[in-house]
Amino acid sequence: MHYEKDVLTTGEVAKICNVAPRTVSKWFDTGVLKGYRIPGSKDRRIPMTQLVKFMKAHGIPMDGVLSGRTRVLIVDDEIEVVDILTKVLSEQANYEVRSATTAFASGLECERFKPHVVLLDAHLEDRDGRELARLLRGNDEFQLTRVVAMSGKLSEAQLQAMKGNGFDSYLRKPFQVRQVVEAIEQVVSPIN
Repeated sequence: MHYEKDVLTTGEVAKICNVAPRTVSKWFDTGVLKGYRIPGSKDRRIPMTQLVKFMKAHGIPMDGVLSGRTRVLIVDDEIEVVDILTKVLSEQANYEVRSATTAFASGLECERFKPHVVLLDAHLEDRDGRELARLLRGNDEFQLTRVVAMSGKLSEAQLQAMKGNGFDSYLRKPFQVRQVVEAIEQVVSPIN
């Protein structure tokens, strides 16, 4: 449920931040808000990553960043889980859904798809899910992406402990589809 564009105009930034466009121009011109000018023009462009940093640094509510369908990336090496979740989340919950069954494929999908939520199996065959969550957290482009751990091997206490270590929430397998939708809605609703 985030803005669909990677680069915004001053007018778009003004709407998101609920200020006048000239205020955004002033932020840009004083160097407080980073961006670039279109060559041969006075038009300014602000990358979404810079806007998010600016909004967080200045305590501007992130509500204005919300719009469009929620993009969900399912990362799990259990094909049955991926197939069921993909079908149900796209058809019944109306999310835009993509999937990956390996850590490498999940990295490629994150770059292409820019998911709002990643449902991440904590026990992928080719890489530990916790390591992937840390990599996502370390990338400026994915600061608004929410990561939900999925596991059937960890105890409730172990899953709870993951919330502070790169994960925003967790799901214990086996789970009901309703629980998955609730977890997604919980992490995207008020963006912290």
